Amino acid sequence: MRIRRGEFERIRSVLEEADAEEPMTAREILDVLEEHGEEFDSAHRVATVLGRHAQSGEVEVIRDQPYRYRFDDGNN
Repeated sequence: MRIRRGEFERIRSVLEEADAEEPMTAREILDVLEEHGEEFDSAHRVATVLGRHAQSGEVEVIRDQPYRYRFDDGNN
C-alpha cells in the first residue's frame, strides 16, 4: 500500500492546530481530522500512515490496547 503524498503532513498539521497533547488512537485522530474538514478513508488508513512514519522515528507508537500515537517533537 502506497502512502499518498501529504497525508502525514495533513495529520500532523491538524493535530498541532487542535493542540492535541496526549497520545491518541487512530479513531480519535480520525475524529479530529473530520472535525477540521480533512477526509481520510478510515482509522485504519490513519494508523497505516502513522505506522510508516514510526519506522523513521517521527511518530511514537504506544503498543497498548488500542495502539496510541504520539509525535516525537512533544507537540502531540
